[in-house]
Amino acid sequence: MLDIELKWLVVLLVNFLVLVYILNILMFRPLLALFKERESSVKGSLDVAKEMDRKKEEGLEKMNKELSEARRKAKDAFERLREEGLTSQKAIMSNAEVQAAAMLQKAREELKSEAEKAKTALKADVEKFSEEIVRKLVKA
Repeated sequence: MLDIELKWLVVLLVNFLVLVYILNILMFRPLLALFKERESSVKGSLDVAKEMDRKKEEGLEKMNKELSEARRKAKDAFERLREEGLTSQKAIMSNAEVQAAAMLQKAREELKSEAEKAKTALKADVEKFSEEIVRKLVKA
C-alpha cells in the first residue's frame, strides 16, 4: 500500500489551504459578488416589470372607465338630441297642420264666395235670358 509520511501530508494540507485562500480572494469572492449583483439586477428588473405591469393595468382600467363614460355621455347626448328633434318635428308638423287647415278654410271660403258670385251672376243672366225669351216670344 501507499506509505504517506506525515510531513508530506502537512505540506499538502498547507498547500491546499493556501490554494483555497488564494482562489477565494482571486476567484470565489468576485464571482459571488458578480452573482449577487446579477441577482439584485434581475430582481430589480422583475420589480420594475411588475411595477410597469401594475401601471399598465391601472392605465387600461382608467382608459376603460373613460371610454365607458364617453360612450354614456355620447348616448345621453344622442338621446337628448333625438328627443329635441322629435319635439321639433312634432311642433313643425302641428304648425304645418294648422297652416294647412287655415289654407283649406280660406280656400273653402274663397270657393264659397266665388260660388255666391257665380250664382248671383247666373241669376242676373237667367233674368236677362228669360226677359229676352219673353220678348222674342211676344214678338213672334
